[in-house]
Amino acid sequence: MLEEVVRWIVDETILQHFIREFPNGVLVAAIAFCILMLWKGADWMIDGVVDLARRTGLPRIVIGATIVSLGTTTPEAFVSVMAAWMGNPGLALGNGVGSIIADTGLIFGLICTLRRIPVNRFILNRTGWAQVGAATLLVVISIVLTCTTAGDPILHRWVGFLFLCLLVGYLYMTYRWAKRGAGIEEEGTDDSQLVNLGRSCVLIGGGLLLVIVGARILIPCAICLADRMGVPEDVIAATMVALGTSLPELVTAVAAVKKGHPEIMVGNVVGADVLNCLFVVGAAAAARPLAVPQNFFTFHFPAMILILYSFRFFIFINRDGWFKRWQGMWLFGVYLAYLFLQYAWSIGTL
Repeated sequence: MLEEVVRWIVDETILQHFIREFPNGVLVAAIAFCILMLWKGADWMIDGVVDLARRTGLPRIVIGATIVSLGTTTPEAFVSVMAAWMGNPGLALGNGVGSIIADTGLIFGLICTLRRIPVNRFILNRTGWAQVGAATLLVVISIVLTCTTAGDPILHRWVGFLFLCLLVGYLYMTYRWAKRGAGIEEEGTDDSQLVNLGRSCVLIGGGLLLVIVGARILIPCAICLADRMGVPEDVIAATMVALGTSLPELVTAVAAVKKGHPEIMVGNVVGADVLNCLFVVGAAAAARPLAVPQNFFTFHFPAMILILYSFRFFIFINRDGWFKRWQGMWLFGVYLAYLFLQYAWSIGTL
């Protein structure tokens, strides 16, 4: 019985099969309702984060890199672990690496193209290295295993436990950095009355729940509707499915910028990248060894490394305290090229 419940949560095809019974009108209404859930949930979550930051004195970028990113990546970690446990380990690695590419290329790149984003050098010079370091470690271990084993390299359980130990260290060091750099990036003052701590936690938890549930239902509904409209499966896979894994981070980013707190968006993107590598991939590998297909070395890993090291370079050169819009355009352009190549690869033109 437990495995059947897990399959309902993990297996998108089961949910899509159930949704296919709905007429188009119901699907459109469900999509509209899910969009409302996403935006309302994101609003609640950002309000809760700002209130929590004011009460605890922690920088908002750090809360975005820890609490918010943990909340938005925990469902992905659960899905990846269950997928590996149920005999589909490839989904776990693809989920983690693909989300890193989408978070930095799509979400940060798009938002940075549209709005000026501040650079908190104290925090980003530390968490930013954890971001690229975790991804680089994953690639280096995969390359070393490729050179020492026949066939596809295997990320054994020791790799998963190593990543989980590094995750604990990252969270601890982030907390220490936050205490040392508290207040550095905060601009202006907020004299409004502090809300109850319990209310802040309820806003964050309730907002996360609405965002996660809304994303979980919206994507299968959109896929079903697109399929009925004759959109090719490859296009659906390269767009809606890829977007679905990062939709919670996307709506959180848009809500944070809209409410005037772009540092929460930056922290969420950086934190989510670290967690997608150390938490999502690490937990899945600890549950069951993960095979690394060869196309990761020729396609997915290079895209991830290019995007993350570009982001790291932009942090280094932005001495005036702001990301530039051309930098967002570069990251977003790399993501679009990645999507195009993925689609071309899937239909056999490459």
